[in-house]
Amino acid sequence: MDITWFVVLSALIFATGAAGVLTRRSPLVVLLCLELMLNAGNLALLSFSRMLGNQDGQIFALIVLVVAACEVVIGLGIIVAMYRRRLPIDVDQMNELRG
Repeated sequence: MDITWFVVLSALIFATGAAGVLTRRSPLVVLLCLELMLNAGNLALLSFSRMLGNQDGQIFALIVLVVAACEVVIGLGIIVAMYRRRLPIDVDQMNELRG
C-alpha cells in the first residue's frame, strides 16, 4: 500500500478529533477526541517510519503513547475531583477550579 492512504486516514482521524475538541462540552468526550488526535499522529509516525525503513517513528509513537496515558490519568483525576465537589461538569464552566 502507498503511504498516501495512511497519511490521508491519519488526517481524517485528526480532523475528527479536532472537531470533537472544538464542539463538545463534556470533558470525557474532549479527552476521547484528544486521544483520537494523538492516535492519528501515531499512525502518521508509523507510516513514515515504514516508508523510510527505520525504527525512529516507532520509538516516537511509544513516547506519544506514554504521554497519552499520563494525560488520561490527569484528566480523569480532574473530572473525579469536579464530580466530588459537585461542580458543573462542563468545559465552559471549569474556571471554578482555580485555587
